[in-house]
Amino acid sequence: MFVVAHISDLHFNGTRFNRSRIQSTLSYINARAAGIDALLVTGDIADEGTPSEYREAFGVLQSPLPMLITAGNHDVRQPFSATLLGAETSGPINHARRVGDVLFLMCDSSIPGRNDGYIDDQTLTWMSARLEAEDPQTPVFIAFHHPPVELHMPFMDSIRQTSEERLVPLVERHPNIVAFLCGHAHTPAVTRFADRPLCVAPGVASTLNLPFEGNEVVNRGQPPGIAFHIYDKGRLVTHYRSVMF
Repeated sequence: MFVVAHISDLHFNGTRFNRSRIQSTLSYINARAAGIDALLVTGDIADEGTPSEYREAFGVLQSPLPMLITAGNHDVRQPFSATLLGAETSGPINHARRVGDVLFLMCDSSIPGRNDGYIDDQTLTWMSARLEAEDPQTPVFIAFHHPPVELHMPFMDSIRQTSEERLVPLVERHPNIVAFLCGHAHTPAVTRFADRPLCVAPGVASTLNLPFEGNEVVNRGQPPGIAFHIYDKGRLVTHYRSVMF
């Protein structure tokens, strides 16, 4: 059995409110680290992408678990990569990591200066090369920030990942892709993409309303949340938890 704790949309911004939500979420995960194999954070680490926000994130994001991080639309590649990954780049932030027998591909779906998402040709080529080089029996999780499907949330659907059909042939060639894990929507959700599970992590900083939940887009009254993905014997099960802060 392999367990992934998955959080997203932290939005470090120097405020006590956001920091307390993030710290409470991390404390919940770290207190249960003995039963978890990896911690995945799918983007929007910072709120404005400033160096000070990434310094704050670097000081708070501490865990005994292997921590895997992707960039989001609120992130800025240079300070993100320099502070959190130790190597500054202005290009797509793509990196792979093996945890036990499982491979994670962290893919950059961000477009600098924009809120919508897109997997560019450089990233798609990188994904293909990593998958081709891997043992076809290795379970692979693909993580990025933007969901590549509509979630029936009008605002978020207007800034989702587009041209997602370019990923489908890649997925069809690699049946060892277990699931896609993403964030961006600030809502816990599960659906399918390219005949694989697509799991969206809850927002840590806030939750976004569904159309029938009110006229306001942001619902800050909801607690931060965590997705726990459990992979065992070829089956993926996802559980969601809310965290008091």
